[in-house]
Amino acid sequence: MKKKILIIGSLNVDMVIEMKRMPLVGETVLGTQLNYIPGGKGANQACAAGRLAGDVMMLGCVGEDEFGDIQNNSLSENGVDTGCFKRSKTQKTGTASIYVDENGSNSIVVVAGANQECDVSYLQEHDDAIKACDYVILQMEIPYEAIFYAVKRAKELGKTVILNPAPAPDSLPDEILARLDYITPNETELMKLCGRSGETLEDFIEGAGALLQKGVKNVLVTLGERGALLVNESMTEIFPTRKVVSVDTTAAGDCFNGAFVVALAEGKGQKEAVTFANAASSIAVTRNGAQTSIPSREETDEVLKSMSI
Repeated sequence: MKKKILIIGSLNVDMVIEMKRMPLVGETVLGTQLNYIPGGKGANQACAAGRLAGDVMMLGCVGEDEFGDIQNNSLSENGVDTGCFKRSKTQKTGTASIYVDENGSNSIVVVAGANQECDVSYLQEHDDAIKACDYVILQMEIPYEAIFYAVKRAKELGKTVILNPAPAPDSLPDEILARLDYITPNETELMKLCGRSGETLEDFIEGAGALLQKGVKNVLVTLGERGALLVNESMTEIFPTRKVVSVDTTAAGDCFNGAFVVALAEGKGQKEAVTFANAASSIAVTRNGAQTSIPSREETDEVLKSMSI
């Protein structure tokens, strides 16, 4: 029987504007295309977990607007329980305005909007959701006080807690690190959290070790095309991923995190779970967009077979 997953985090709608070149200050240029794509790290991870056949509920806040409907519908269609979403009466749904030129370079402006109301009081209102789940996964796009409250409450209830520290803060309180079963940074986020610099595998292993010393049980570092690094008291292992032609890395990390928690909830061991997450994210990078890039369970299982041959 699959265990229950609770994802607490952000919900945005990405407004992706394509153009030949970026405008200079004060200049107007003509765009070539405009797309509205559901995004936000929390929503992306929930979408991934749902599409990959997890038993998923999400807690988060949207506005009473069309963008809120877009997010609610997108996640519901992918099997995510959105019944506890908060609809803000004063804030619009979070947005990210993404400007992309013909070379693929981008500039992004994020407005948090209703995500600011995913606060401690909202989580306290939905304590039953935390009680009912087995795994809690969080990111860093909602108020920090809510993140820290959720970590403490989940551990108090004996849940497995996963924190994807993105966007990475300068540091995390030791009392929070000590309560994490998994922390899942990429290389840049890992180095920032550790207050270190470095680009080699040895640097990343040392950085992971520093987090273990703070009490984190497992450090799982995503390494892009190199795969993932898992470090805990008993192992230090690289899990290579398959070689693909990357088109768009947007939400690849979110796909990885969603897939990883689904595998754990199905009773897979750590190594199997990381391999499953690598397979899913290797598909996501071959497609454009955030939630639009996430593969189905059938696609991911098919890739897994090819990786094991």
